[in-house]
Amino acid sequence: MNFLAHIYLSGDNDFIKIGNFMADGIRGKQFENFPDEIQKGILLHRAIDTFTDAHPVFRDSTKRLHERYHHYAGVIVDIFYDHFLAKNWNNYSNENLGDYVARFYQSMHTHHDLLSEKAKGMLPYMEKQNWLLSYQTIEGIHQILTQMDRRTNNNSNMRFASEELKEYYPQFEKEFTIFFEAIQVYCLSKLKTL
Repeated sequence: MNFLAHIYLSGDNDFIKIGNFMADGIRGKQFENFPDEIQKGILLHRAIDTFTDAHPVFRDSTKRLHERYHHYAGVIVDIFYDHFLAKNWNNYSNENLGDYVARFYQSMHTHHDLLSEKAKGMLPYMEKQNWLLSYQTIEGIHQILTQMDRRTNNNSNMRFASEELKEYYPQFEKEFTIFFEAIQVYCLSKLKTL
């Protein structure tokens, strides 16, 4: 799961959303330096990643990409799955995606002092290029993957992965739908125990 799914799976609590969003930059026990609700978001993020990596449907999606992209296959599927969440947003939320994203960005500004340095550095770019909303289109996904590929000095070849998205679009969408139903149930349960 990538940014949009992590935020969505956090429920309605802004602090849990923020923690979940910035969790990748928080190592080991550093999460204990944050307020309780943000800690919950960080721990939820880690639980989501563990659940996702082990799920057989997610693994089916990554197998389709493994030969060409190797260990980047999981990262690419995370992005693909965010695409299907954004594209089918009305199936998962009564709130317009643009409004939802704007509310999240506003929350990040309101609680800017609680953000990690990495999240503070990322926010202007994320907002200016509107990453979360751009996930709705294949072109937006292509741009995100190209940016990510640049960060690997073009060694990952992720810039080409929208080719597989187009080629296997119905299969990826079906797998996302099955997987996302399972992870929503898992997160509802996990949030009660954090």
